[in-house]
Amino acid sequence: MFILIITALLPVYVGLALGYFAGKRKLVDNQNVSSLNVLLMQFALPLTLFISIARTPHDVIVQNGKLALVIALGLLIVYIPLFITQRRAYKLDIGSSAVQTLTSAFPNFASIGLPLLMPFWGAEAALPVAICIAVGSVTISPLTLAFLDMHTAAESGDASASAAHRFLVALWHSVRKPIFVGPMLGLIVALAGVHVPAIVGTALTPMTAATAGVGLFLTGLMLSAQPIRIDSNVMLGTLLKNLVQPLIVWALAVLIGLAPTVKAEAILLTAIPAGFFGLVFGASSNVRPAVSGSTLVVSSVFGIVTLSLVIYFFAPMK
Repeated sequence: MFILIITALLPVYVGLALGYFAGKRKLVDNQNVSSLNVLLMQFALPLTLFISIARTPHDVIVQNGKLALVIALGLLIVYIPLFITQRRAYKLDIGSSAVQTLTSAFPNFASIGLPLLMPFWGAEAALPVAICIAVGSVTISPLTLAFLDMHTAAESGDASASAAHRFLVALWHSVRKPIFVGPMLGLIVALAGVHVPAIVGTALTPMTAATAGVGLFLTGLMLSAQPIRIDSNVMLGTLLKNLVQPLIVWALAVLIGLAPTVKAEAILLTAIPAGFFGLVFGASSNVRPAVSGSTLVVSSVFGIVTLSLVIYFFAPMK
């Protein structure tokens, strides 16, 4: 089992370390990562998810149907109370509260999901990763964008649009992004029984092969730019993300009756450390709470321990 844990985590943390080293040594600009983010989120990852899901057998897709419900509940059960805590206990403004909450409630599915699951499930790992990204894209991501829009409106004195309208606009923007469209097209192709010629996969290989490496490097790069100041809010976010959320998903998976394989996938995916979407969304609205950067770093480091434990208890034996 020790070898299995090392095999699963070593590629993940080596990729993170290389990105962190490059950023700290100023070999790559860690303040302007938009180009790498576009490469990952608009090209490499959507194409990888599309081709992998399009080739997934119909029965495997059906088996993963309940996973979306479990992930949605797991994300929202952490997100809603934590957002209220940020507002009432830590007295953060609505924009900073949204960024910190998304950072702590949304695992880094995009960068770590595939390299973490592939040692256990191979190419079939793309489907649960895509489901998790899609669920986040239609739940807590647009919710965060709506809160940020409300923050911007409050700062400018514009209160013309309702909260519901802002959420619907944010949801519309989310479902139009390649990171959502790519896996959805793959799902349609697979469910329709359309055969994807081998030449399509071959043509996309140069892009899809880069997905895991680019995602990990980008995350490490963003980690290198974050100041580290540990306080109770950082520890709360890390605890919720790394320990409480996977335990909630485990309980939901048992309650709803997920198949053993799907249950293991759900728990491993939600044990992934904090993601960078909160920081990316916040930067677009000029909202950069220091607590979120610290949470991203501490959660990622603490993830070495928590992911090892989750793999030990829940990953399939080989």
